[in-house]
Amino acid sequence: MTTMRTTLRHICCALMLAATGVAFGEPGATVSTDKVEVSYRNPAGFTEMGRSFGARTDWLDDLSSYVAKRAARSVHRGERLVVTITDVQRAGMIEPWRHSGTDLRVVRETTPPRIDLSFQLVAANGAVLKEGLRQLRDATFLTRGSRHGGQPLSYEKNLIDDWLRKDFGPPPR
Repeated sequence: MTTMRTTLRHICCALMLAATGVAFGEPGATVSTDKVEVSYRNPAGFTEMGRSFGARTDWLDDLSSYVAKRAARSVHRGERLVVTITDVQRAGMIEPWRHSGTDLRVVRETTPPRIDLSFQLVAANGAVLKEGLRQLRDATFLTRGSRHGGQPLSYEKNLIDDWLRKDFGPPPR
């Protein structure tokens, strides 16, 4: 009986997400600045969607906005960075059996954050300066601490910061 109830709950949550249009079937929102364009492809297929049991998906827009804002500091004048987020697994996991009226994300060492993305840095003349696929991982995320304190997506923001610093150097002050 419990298994059937859990299955029905997952189906209902999936239907609710589908009704929003954000998580299923949509190509993904695009956040754009004068230097950076960030989009996500097939969010319904993200690992996180299979783990969060119908949790809200507004974090996708928050993550895209953070990438655009942070990357804009690392891109030189006249260049344009195009980033496509292709998979996300947020740190922690929503455990539906701990349901207390709200979605409670439990973070453990065994549930590290993961972001997969592709990017292309283009010069003003259209020449591709740098491009690639990145699989952002941090197995030691809990021992490192967070530069973003208790903010939402703090571990995922750390992954983005590390990637930008590694591929584009520290942002100018």
